[in-house]
Amino acid sequence: MSIFIDENTKVVVQGIGSQGTFHAKRNLDYGTKVVAGTHPKKGGTTWDELGVPVYATVKEAVAEAGANTSMVMVPAPFTKGAILEAYEAGIQTIVAITEGVPVHDMTEVYDTVVRRGGVRLIGPNCPGLISPGKSNVGIIPTDITRPGKVGLVSRSGTLTYQIMHELNVAGIGISTCVGIGGDPVIGTQFLDVIQAFAEDPETEAIAFVGEIGGSEEQKAGEWIRDNIPDTPVVGYIAGFEAPEGKQMGHAGAIVKEGGPGGESAAEKKEILESYGISVAMNPSEAAQLMIKRLNS
Repeated sequence: MSIFIDENTKVVVQGIGSQGTFHAKRNLDYGTKVVAGTHPKKGGTTWDELGVPVYATVKEAVAEAGANTSMVMVPAPFTKGAILEAYEAGIQTIVAITEGVPVHDMTEVYDTVVRRGGVRLIGPNCPGLISPGKSNVGIIPTDITRPGKVGLVSRSGTLTYQIMHELNVAGIGISTCVGIGGDPVIGTQFLDVIQAFAEDPETEAIAFVGEIGGSEEQKAGEWIRDNIPDTPVVGYIAGFEAPEGKQMGHAGAIVKEGGPGGESAAEKKEILESYGISVAMNPSEAAQLMIKRLNS
């Protein structure tokens, strides 16, 4: 099995410009059921590069093409409107790839779509997710992974790819990889994904890639300790050399000066290891730790 997406996932792409077309075609070529695109001025036409229909609205794509998942590739100023449109159309899984979405927009989206609406929102500013051999919704390269039993969740797109590659080289496959994004306000958190992995009978181990700042990794680690202590879990926290008060990469990756503590990579590593989670200092070590955990 897998989580959030599988071979029955039907994707509508919101944003059929050059980047949307490029990644949607890659997903379609992989076997993902990309069933439609949307554009307010091109409804009733065909998306020639993909050979699928274009609708003026997501509501039409749901009604006519059976779309149940959306990939949002529109520019940042229009992302809030695109996510809300998908939500109102009845889409149950929304994957927002766009970066640079204003925090104010995302607070409104989170309250409406996630907190009150109960819809699965991945991102924004994320690489999407892949269930190898079944479906790929986003921009994750497909040639660096294989089907397997390890669930992977990550805040960083680039580190997602690196960890997947390291695991693949080690002969370890993935059930589902979810890139949740590194913005201060995102739809799906570490704990949401890890709880879904815990309920998936074909996910036998979990790897997660965190960053400095915040406490989501610690919350997830505490839940792992209390609920699935026998599951092999390996973590990697990026930012061991990051100075306090300096943003590292993502907007949410910052250790606050005078903060409560526990936000640095070293502090997170110590806390997670106290919960029985193996924590690596680099991506290659994460793969080696996973091999040890799977064979122990």
